[in-house]
Amino acid sequence: MSDQAFYQQLQQNLASLREQGLFKPERVLASRQGAQVVSEDGRTLINMCANNYLGLSGDPETAKAAAAALDKYGYGLSSVRFICGTQTVHKELERALSNFLGTEDTILYAAAFDANGGVFEPLFDENDAIISDALNHASLIDGIRLCKAARYRYANNDMADLEKQLQAATEAGKRHKVIVTDGVFSMDGTIAQLDKIVELAEKYGALTLVDDSHASGFMGKTGRGTHEHCGVVGRIDIITGTLGKALGGAMGGFTSGRKEVIETLRQKSRPYLFSNTLAPMIAGASLSVLERISKSTELRDRLHENTAYFRKEIERIGFTIRPGTHPVVPVMLFDAPVAQKFAARMFELGVLLSGFFYPVVPMGQARVRVQLSAAHTREQLDTVLKAFEQAGRELGIIKQ
Repeated sequence: MSDQAFYQQLQQNLASLREQGLFKPERVLASRQGAQVVSEDGRTLINMCANNYLGLSGDPETAKAAAAALDKYGYGLSSVRFICGTQTVHKELERALSNFLGTEDTILYAAAFDANGGVFEPLFDENDAIISDALNHASLIDGIRLCKAARYRYANNDMADLEKQLQAATEAGKRHKVIVTDGVFSMDGTIAQLDKIVELAEKYGALTLVDDSHASGFMGKTGRGTHEHCGVVGRIDIITGTLGKALGGAMGGFTSGRKEVIETLRQKSRPYLFSNTLAPMIAGASLSVLERISKSTELRDRLHENTAYFRKEIERIGFTIRPGTHPVVPVMLFDAPVAQKFAARMFELGVLLSGFFYPVVPMGQARVRVQLSAAHTREQLDTVLKAFEQAGRELGIIKQ
């Protein structure tokens, strides 16, 4: 404890965040995840900010499948995969994900952050080029930083700028080029133009890598993701994603693609080689989820119905939202302190929401991000909409 100035600096930084309205509080739940949750103070809230798109996080069938895997395979493995940490349930899940996504092979990670953190360095070096969307997830940004490849960045979902960066990488004589994008940009709910991205990739001889964390399980005709939604199944080279959102909501990530890509990652990807194996109960529950959503479109249909209804009604009330069809609905408030106050008032009104502001989103683009779920009832959505209207009028966000 010799450097007291260090701790004083941290205290000052935290105080500054609070003063600017940029401090991020944690809401503590005393119940399982779901459309309705219980706060630690005992209050019941309608939850509008979970990535629980298909409503499976607190679902009894999901929990039952996890319990069955726990009973059969145990709590954990105390090992990495290549020593003694691979069970049949992990291989079954990797095969199931490959079949679901339409790829040759898949590798599991403890988290999607690890999947993105471990995919670039084993595959690309200083002779190569990574062309990355400006609004890509932090995990992709960090993964790219760990790689020695040249970095090019294009404006969000801007195909003209993407082509410009591809031309620059080509002129620089880069050996391999890979276009990297989120399938869905989580702060805006914007869907990447994968059809156009694939066309450009083929024109310039580039690879494509898509993080589909906010799409796997419910986007596209059969829920495969944005590559299905955009009609490019089989034309994306590498797909990364998560088990921690629509596909059960626990944790765990994956990378999927050609066999030689996945085998290279098994040999060289550091988060895979040096992290404990994904808990078998998560793998077992995820297998159950994949089987369930492959048999029926009921949950996806309900999610999309809820999304369309909420988007229409929130605009009718007078709020500004980002246009689109995705269940991520950014309600724009623009000012960070206002977003904080609005989220706090909604909490008082029985609705759980979070404010997002710089540096998570650009300065001046603060918002509350609503996330719809198949688990939400129409009655719950109407209750939420009434709370939005009340809070909006109280804070002067919408006209009286």
